[in-house]
Amino acid sequence: MDSLLSQIYADVLPLVGQGKVADYIPALSKVEANQFGIAICSNDGEIFSIGDADVPFSIQSISKVFNLVLAMEYYGDAIWEKVGREPSGLPFNSMAQLEYEQGIPRNPFINAGALVISDMNQSKFATPNIAVREFVKKLSGNPSIQIDRIVADSEYDHRSRNAAMAYLMKSFNNFDNEVEKVLRNYFCNCALTMSCVDLAKSINFLANKGYSQLMDTQVLTPNETRQVNALMATSGLYDEAGSFAFRVGLPGKSGVGGGIIAIVPGRFSVCVWSPALNSVGNSLAGAAALESMTKHIGWSVY
Repeated sequence: MDSLLSQIYADVLPLVGQGKVADYIPALSKVEANQFGIAICSNDGEIFSIGDADVPFSIQSISKVFNLVLAMEYYGDAIWEKVGREPSGLPFNSMAQLEYEQGIPRNPFINAGALVISDMNQSKFATPNIAVREFVKKLSGNPSIQIDRIVADSEYDHRSRNAAMAYLMKSFNNFDNEVEKVLRNYFCNCALTMSCVDLAKSINFLANKGYSQLMDTQVLTPNETRQVNALMATSGLYDEAGSFAFRVGLPGKSGVGGGIIAIVPGRFSVCVWSPALNSVGNSLAGAAALESMTKHIGWSVY
């Protein structure tokens, strides 16, 4: 693994810093672009890392995975009455499909779908953002994980488009709680700060049929794990999901903080981070690193 990471690092180093750090969230625009880290967590719990793998960053839409997993525990298949399981083929914050599909988002990983899942968790938890934070603390074994309130407040201050989605879904009776309260919790989830090592550990249950070695707990059933991995494979990188499947061939989920998680089922989980993004909002060097990884190991889910 150490040799593999060294090869990946050498492959992508010329790309680090290329692209553009997310600036539509002002607090993220200040992040130094020339950073890169990658961490792998094997299914027997070994950690391998290189670069800035211990530097905490804003996980942003990667939080949608944890939000969904919590909802699955309480709602089961009832989730799919309120949100679909199809790729959107549109940007993550698009509203175009919501109107003619009567307020049912295409999948839980675009913003509209994640807001529906957040609304469902709002109905189950007194403080949903604390529930998600405590969940990832346990999954990662890191009790110091926190919400970056500056980032959360910055996102809330620029909430207009997400609020519009929520109110539109509410008009179709697909949103039950107070919109502003759900948005606050949603942005707190996005503003969680975790490192590559934290995230690789946290998602390892998705590589291990739903079982978390660190927690010694069955987080999801094997079938639910397959479902989450399938959703990540088809919708985890927004309108670049097809290209990512073509180039990398693994279930993955990205965030505009520059992180990408990926799953090699039955073997290991991986997180890569580099803040500079490509034109569709995914880490430029991060996606290249995962493509390099699958070429070196000669493995994909396809």
